[in-house]
Amino acid sequence: MSEKHNRLLFPFSAIVGQDRMKTALLLNAINPSIGGVLIRGERGTAKSTAVRSLATLLPEQETVLGCPYGCDPARPEAMCGECRQKYAAGELQTARRQMRVVELPVSATEDKVVGTLDIGAAIKNGDKQFEPGVLAEANRNILYVDEVNLLNDHIVDVLLDSAAMGLNTVEREGISFSHPANFILVGTMNPEEGELRPQLLDRFGLCVTIQGIQDPTVRLEIVKRKMAFDADPRGFRTAWQAADDRLRKKIITAKDLLPQVKIGDDMLRKIVDSCISLNVDGHRGDIAMVKTARTIAAYGGRTDVTADDVKEAAEMVLPHRMRKTPFTQTGTAAMIDKSLQ
Repeated sequence: MSEKHNRLLFPFSAIVGQDRMKTALLLNAINPSIGGVLIRGERGTAKSTAVRSLATLLPEQETVLGCPYGCDPARPEAMCGECRQKYAAGELQTARRQMRVVELPVSATEDKVVGTLDIGAAIKNGDKQFEPGVLAEANRNILYVDEVNLLNDHIVDVLLDSAAMGLNTVEREGISFSHPANFILVGTMNPEEGELRPQLLDRFGLCVTIQGIQDPTVRLEIVKRKMAFDADPRGFRTAWQAADDRLRKKIITAKDLLPQVKIGDDMLRKIVDSCISLNVDGHRGDIAMVKTARTIAAYGGRTDVTADDVKEAAEMVLPHRMRKTPFTQTGTAAMIDKSLQ
C-alpha cells in the first residue's frame, strides 16, 4: 500500500470507543480462521473507518512472486494451477506483501466479482485466458463489503460458495477455470435498511452491534480528532504512528503465540453447554468460540484460555446464531451470561 494511500486513512488507534468492534477486527487479523466479522450499527459510528484503517496494521505474508492470486508458497495444495506447476518443477520464487483490505462494491456484477473467461480464445486454441476479479484480489486478504445487507442475492450465493470451498470456479460454455479464494469476510450494515439472509449471517465468525456514543466528553473527543485529521492528515497520522506500531507488533506477537495456546476440557465443556443452552444450530458456533477464545488469550499474551476469554468470545460469536432472538444487546448479553454459569 502506498504512502499516499496510507495518509488518507484515519489511524486505527485514534478511533474513539467502539472497543468490541476494534477487538473483533484485530482478532481476525491475528487468526483469519475465525471467519470474519459482521459489524451492525447506525450511520456514522465509524464502521467503515475502522475496517479501512485496519489495513495499516495488517501483517506481511510470504507469497509466490508474480502470482495474481498471492498463493501461499508453503501450501502447494491451495495454489493455483500455474504455481503448482512451478512448485513441482522447483521453480517457485517468493516475495513478501502486506495483507490488504479489498473492497467489494454493493453494485458489483458477477463478472467483476468472479472474473471473466475468454471463451473465444479457449475454443480457438485451448488457451484459458482469465481476467481475475475481486475474489482473486481478495485471496489471503480481507474482503470488505459495506452495506452487505443490500448485496444482490446472486452475488451473496457466489460469496458463500467461494467462502465454503476456498475456491473460485468460473464456468462458461462448458469451459471452467479455478483459482484459490481464501478470504476474511468483513461486512458492515445499518440494520434499519434490512437484515441479512440467514445463510450469509451464519458465515460470519463474529458479529458485533455498535451504537453512537452518548457521553458528551467522549463525543467531543471524536469531533476534535476528526477535525484534526481533516486539517492535517499527514501530521495526525504521524502523531498516532507510534500507537499503531504498538498494535501492529501486538498482532504479530499474538500470531506467533497462538499455536501454543491451550484450552482445557472444562472450558470446552463450558462452550458446548452454552451453545446447547442457547439453541445454536449446527456446530459452527462451538468451533468459532474455541478459535476466538484461543485468539483472545494470545492477544492478551497468555497460553491458557480462561473463563473470561470464553465469555468475551461468546459475546461476539453467539448473538447472531441464537435462534429467534432479536439483536438487543442487554437481553442477549444476559442470556449469554446465564448460559455460561
